[in-house]
Amino acid sequence: MTRYKITVEYDGTDLIGWQENRQGPSVQSILRDAIEKFCGERPDVVAAGRTDAGVHAIAMVAHFDLEKHQAASTVMRAMNFYLVNSPVSVLTCDIVPDDFNARFSCICRHYRYVVLNRGSQPVLEKNRVWWVPRKLNIAAMRRAAEKLVGYHDFTSFRASECQAKSPVKTLDSCTIKHDGDYVIFEFSARSFLHHQVRNMVGTLVEIGLDKPYDIDEIFAAKNRSAAGPTAPAAGLFFVSADYATDDCGEHE
Repeated sequence: MTRYKITVEYDGTDLIGWQENRQGPSVQSILRDAIEKFCGERPDVVAAGRTDAGVHAIAMVAHFDLEKHQAASTVMRAMNFYLVNSPVSVLTCDIVPDDFNARFSCICRHYRYVVLNRGSQPVLEKNRVWWVPRKLNIAAMRRAAEKLVGYHDFTSFRASECQAKSPVKTLDSCTIKHDGDYVIFEFSARSFLHHQVRNMVGTLVEIGLDKPYDIDEIFAAKNRSAAGPTAPAAGLFFVSADYATDDCGEHE
């Protein structure tokens, strides 16, 4: 048995998300199909994060086991051969120790959310950004974002279907960059609740539109209805995952 670690790029626009089920094409099912076509095995492919429908990834980390040993370079070339007409591509492939786990060995996950803040609708970047035509108050959003960082009960930013045992998380960082028409949100944490990033972005954008949301009051309410709307999936990207040898600052 050989364990492989891969990094994967994907366009989630027409996918149901990471997790395989019978409702449509998923990242996991596409990867498993490619593996099966080249070696006849259909292993479970475990990811660092289970992204939702419409969410993209720049470098998602995953692992799987093969009964028959193959060189990592062979696995990568073979998978990409069968992925050529899909929205998924394998960027790297390495053989790793059997105790490596893409999900449970991960010490920090990084997400990016991109807002296009201009009057004209996007054409070339449709399904890659959230189009917000009204001008945003960047300073107000940055002040609010600072309050999100740290150890908090994120119940108000948690989806109702979230299955996490506890709503208490540590958000290591939350930064907002303003570059021309783009407003880019960057989030880092060991783990996130279901829809936590999209709910935080939706709330911050409401604050940027001068809506009367107060982060301290939202935390205190411990009620999803106290926070802003869920931002669309299209603007969200899983950026990268850190493991034991990487530096991600403070961890839970």
